Amino acid sequence: MRKFSIVLAAAMLLSVGNVFANEGVHVDPSKSLSAQISTLLKDHTFSQDRGEAFAQVRFTLNNEHEIVVLSVDTDDRKLEAFVKHRLNYQKVELDAYKEGKLYTISVRVEP
Repeated sequence: MRKFSIVLAAAMLLSVGNVFANEGVHVDPSKSLSAQISTLLKDHTFSQDRGEAFAQVRFTLNNEHEIVVLSVDTDDRKLEAFVKHRLNYQKVELDAYKEGKLYTISVRVEP
């Protein structure tokens, strides 16, 4: 009888451990943020003769879930103005984020 109670207690501990080990589906917030930024930059009026334009964008998120663009590293002034205009102080939806964390993304604009 004593062995049975020990086996039963061990089985209960293992089953409870398995329940707590299963976490929910974790969505990477940077991927979600990347998708939202892509949507914000989607429609543009860059001409066909310019070709592709590239930029490195550094930004942070404030306490109101808004993007604050810190810098846009590119030689194209129109692209810099476009990115700042489209992204600066736009709200994004993230479940968990750290206010003030620096993000860097690469932006490619195709004609």
